[in-house]
Amino acid sequence: MSAAKINVAKKAMNYIEKKLTKNMLLGIGTGSTVNCFIDELSNFKHHFRGAVSSSEESTKILRDKGIDVFSLNDVNELEFYIDGADEVSKDNVLIKGGGGAHTREKIVASASREFICIVDQSKMVAELGGFPLPIEVIPESRSLVARKIVSLGGTPIYRSGFLTDQGHHILDVKDIDISEPETLEMQINNIPGVIDNGIFAFNKPNIVFVSD
Repeated sequence: MSAAKINVAKKAMNYIEKKLTKNMLLGIGTGSTVNCFIDELSNFKHHFRGAVSSSEESTKILRDKGIDVFSLNDVNELEFYIDGADEVSKDNVLIKGGGGAHTREKIVASASREFICIVDQSKMVAELGGFPLPIEVIPESRSLVARKIVSLGGTPIYRSGFLTDQGHHILDVKDIDISEPETLEMQINNIPGVIDNGIFAFNKPNIVFVSD
């Protein structure tokens, strides 16, 4: 694990440490930076009740660390959601989904009172779109959605051999204009067959910690 990822994980842990309570449930994202955060969090596992995870990968890591994992269906609200990002704009709009977990990540983020994003400096960008935009699609709709994306100016690439935790496919979209992220997020999600896309314009983080 890189020093930068460990550094920013410690920043997030320092931020929430004194706010933890015995009955608190946390939302946990997915990815290598989040894995560093889980390592830090495990040192305080007796200070909170447990977590809701955004992926099967994170669920396994949390349980291996002795942290109880709950279904979101059994939870009313989460105090904090901690996750990384593939890109972060100056307005804290995110591109997520490099790991293919963005749909569940967005759901868990929306159930949380405070979304804390943890990234290294390389993820901070002047303009979104350098990282291909992931779109989760129902398998039978993949070609239809791809044609619709082409009509929007994007170049969709099927993430061959990959299935999301929900059993769906991913299209990674290059060359698409994300200068109006809220509009594009809604426009893509209105295409029949799309589950969700990796733009986080309506579920932006409340705070972004960046590695030193």
